[in-house]
Amino acid sequence: MSVPFYVSPEQWTKDKADYARKGIARGRPLVVLEYTDGIVFVAENPSAHLYKLSELYDRIAFAAVGRFPEFENLRVLGVRIADIRGYTYGREDVTGRALANAYSQMLGQIFMEQNKPYEVELCVAEVGTDGAPNALYHILYDGTVDDRKGFLAMGGEADDLNGALQRQFREGMSLDEAIRLAVRVLPRAGPPGADPTSRLEVAALERRRPRRSFRRLSDEQVAEVIAAGEKSGSAAAAGGSTDGSGTTGG
Repeated sequence: MSVPFYVSPEQWTKDKADYARKGIARGRPLVVLEYTDGIVFVAENPSAHLYKLSELYDRIAFAAVGRFPEFENLRVLGVRIADIRGYTYGREDVTGRALANAYSQMLGQIFMEQNKPYEVELCVAEVGTDGAPNALYHILYDGTVDDRKGFLAMGGEADDLNGALQRQFREGMSLDEAIRLAVRVLPRAGPPGADPTSRLEVAALERRRPRRSFRRLSDEQVAEVIAAGEKSGSAAAAGGSTDGSGTTGG
């Protein structure tokens, strides 16, 4: 009689966690930033049809990295949960915290009960109204939830990106400043001379929009923001290269 192969629960859990982390690390990175009037999302995404950023409900958005079919299933389930709760009770009862908890339970159950965990990492973001603060929830492959403040990076090179954001992020940025910061820290892999906006997906939750706060930014809008930043940077550099008389220093 053959002896069944035994793996300790600790090793079994560790192997699944390592598997999920490696899959997520292969995903293109994504950055979430709070700014004065909302929350902006900037993701590396060369596809024009497979979105990593999406609206979940009126003032709540979803961002994900990892395997597209897996996080797309989760997105659809989140929209369904939000719609049912809003219809059954009231629109004000649909909150980012409730959706983050639902995702946490789903991913935790999948991680413990299925042989293969989901290779996904999620962010559920809710823009505050009437003076209320924004909410950023970071949900991991095993259902762990972390309440974040200010910024969040996910996917490949997330540790390096979070370190760069820690050094450069400041409260009170405008939407344009937040987008330029995200573009600066993202490792824009691509052929030399390629348009960086062609590989970016950008969206925002805007506090001042009526009810539905989610808005996608076009490539042209993002390109204008980046160009304006480069122009102002060049002007500042030119101004700093002159002496007090206005002539160029030697």
